[in-house]
Amino acid sequence: MDFAALMSKEISKAKPGAKAEEPSKKYMKRSEVEAERREKYLAEQRAIEAEKEAKLAQKRKREEEEAEANAAREEKRRKLAEESRRRREEQEAEEERARRKRLGLPELIKETSEEVEADDIKDEELFEKLRAMGHPAKLFGESHKQRLRRFRKLGTIMTTGPIPTSLELVEEKDMKVEKVPEDAEGKKFLFRQLASYFTMVLTEWESALEKEKRDTFASKAAYNAMVQSKENMTPLFRKFEKGDVDEGVLEPIVEIVKAAQERRYVDANDGYLRLSIGKAAWPIGVTMVGIHERSAREKLHESDKGHVMGDEVTRKFLQSIKRCLSFAQVRWPPEDIRQLMG
Repeated sequence: MDFAALMSKEISKAKPGAKAEEPSKKYMKRSEVEAERREKYLAEQRAIEAEKEAKLAQKRKREEEEAEANAAREEKRRKLAEESRRRREEQEAEEERARRKRLGLPELIKETSEEVEADDIKDEELFEKLRAMGHPAKLFGESHKQRLRRFRKLGTIMTTGPIPTSLELVEEKDMKVEKVPEDAEGKKFLFRQLASYFTMVLTEWESALEKEKRDTFASKAAYNAMVQSKENMTPLFRKFEKGDVDEGVLEPIVEIVKAAQERRYVDANDGYLRLSIGKAAWPIGVTMVGIHERSAREKLHESDKGHVMGDEVTRKFLQSIKRCLSFAQVRWPPEDIRQLMG
């Protein structure tokens, strides 16, 4: 080996970039192994999540397709029902025209469907609304147009209270009653006053029971009594709406409400007793001493008869009025303790 080759060899050893490539690592650190395992785990989780998302997307797509198919079927069923109803009404109208022509009766005026189509209601919804108002859902031979017209005549404006009513309720300051007026307008306002007063009492009664509601027998019995009173007083509200209240019942009710508003609960209870059982003497033993009955004898004490035995509906709402009095004397106690009912 000459001197030049030896010098070049030594110079190449002295250069830093001339190091030989290091061999591959035989051992790995624990942190590197953990990082590699973590990367592999995250990749697997991403693949699983992507698969789940794909399955959910397919499921949503199937549900949307099923919903669209169901909506299409419902629409088709509704159209078929409307078409069937229209054909049935046309057939019934044709039969009615033929019958009237055969009997020589004048032809009926053709009904216009513009009023019905402007604000039409489905039969199912119409049935529910009529039942909620306490009226029959369907009458014999009644068409959809006639049923809708009957529903509108009944009055769709119902108050949201314990007992829904079509009467316009008055404020508490206008509930004060005095006596039964003679004119029709005065009686209508009186019915609104009575309905407003009983609505106020029932509302306060219900809210008081809701605040003190417990899982005990006494609490459940009190709540059931309140619910039963609401149900039993519904016919009375319907009489108020129609203005069809017997004078023999209306005057004592006004007397009871007037005394209750003035917190004279003993006087109100006396009025209730006169209304319910009357003030005629109860027959015990011999009631007649003559052989022949006098003419018109039954009219002598006609005004003294009670109304509690008149019919079941009257008996129930009179008992409910008594329960309202019992609650009212607790909610609005009298200033004079002697006016508390026993």
